[in-house]
This record gives sequence, structure tokens and C-alpha cells, in this order.
Amino acid sequence: MKKYIKAFFENEILSYLFFGVATTLVYILTRTSLFFLIPQTLLVVFIANCVAILFAFITNDQIVFQQEWTCWPARLVKFISARLTTLLLDLVLAYLLVDAFPQLIGQFVHQDPTRINAIATLISQVLVIVLNYILSKVFVFQNTKKSS
Repeated sequence: MKKYIKAFFENEILSYLFFGVATTLVYILTRTSLFFLIPQTLLVVFIANCVAILFAFITNDQIVFQQEWTCWPARLVKFISARLTTLLLDLVLAYLLVDAFPQLIGQFVHQDPTRINAIATLISQVLVIVLNYILSKVFVFQNTKKSS
């Protein structure tokens, strides 16, 4: 069993997906927990996003892409820049597919706004996940790997 777990985490894409799900859970737990303490939605969402981005950076840096700990501040700045880029993509797609041109998706779901939003979210998240991986692989974590 230990062999299979190790093999799973040595596969970069599987490891990336696993920690992506973990990051989502960190975000949800942080957001819901903080909301009980601080009932201010935008502040809680901002803090939860910051916590999730830091968690994602550490797991991607040290486990997924196995970087040396040196030069981590420069990678963190690149990582945040990449995440802001995909956030912008998410916002643009939401605006285009849900607000500006809902009929593009709506024609397939009887113009139901809930379904339009759900499908737009799915499309957006698939693109965001793929782009985050590419940006991380090519732009952020291109430094030295840990010696095994």
C-alpha cells in the first residue's frame, strides 16, 4: 500500500490534482470557519483565498514540483501573479458566459440561469485548473528540484 501511495505522489499530475482538491477543502473550511467569527463576507472570502493560495504554493513548491527551498519568495510572487491571471480569466468567462451572452449555453438548458451558471463554472474551472498547472510548470516552478 505504501508503495502505491508513494507512486501516486511521485506522479506530478496526480499529485497536483490531489493538492488542488486539498486546497479547495482548505478554502472551504477556512471560509466557513471564519464566517462564524467574522460575519463579513468579502473580508472572509479574501482571507480564505489568501490562506488557500499560501497552502497551494507550499504544497506545489515542496511536494508537487519538489523545489529547493532557496529563492522561494520569487516563486511566491510568480505564483500569486499566475493565480491572479487565472482569477481574471474566471471573471471574464463568468461575465461573458453568464451575464453578457447567456444564450450561448442557455440554448442547451432552456435558458435556466442556474444551469447556465453551473455549466459556465465547470467550463471555467477546467480551463483554470489546466492553465494553473501550465503556468506553475512553465513560469513558476522552473527552478532547481530537490536532490533525491
